[in-house]
Amino acid sequence: MPIVVITTIPKENSKDLAKLILEERLCACVNIIEDINSLFWWEGKIEEAKECMLIIKTKESSLPKLKTLISNNHPYNVPEIISFKIDSINEPYFEWLNREVKNF
Repeated sequence: MPIVVITTIPKENSKDLAKLILEERLCACVNIIEDINSLFWWEGKIEEAKECMLIIKTKESSLPKLKTLISNNHPYNVPEIISFKIDSINEPYFEWLNREVKNF
């Protein structure tokens, strides 16, 4: 089953994490969207951060290893790791994704 995983991360860490995920063959593609302005509750007050969003295209079977890799290599104590099932995907893209992501 194809899925999309998102995480936000400081810009200075975004490419390193994206490359690590790709090198481990845990995804077929990572998009880095820069200049995300995030506002969030942290330790009882509203915080603000400039971040990048990683959009990671992968397979559901890779999710446990991907979550571990992100958690172990992310600068935040509580990194955002959210996944969505893809309910529609064009067949050539799906075939490419299946070829590029390691089977677990």
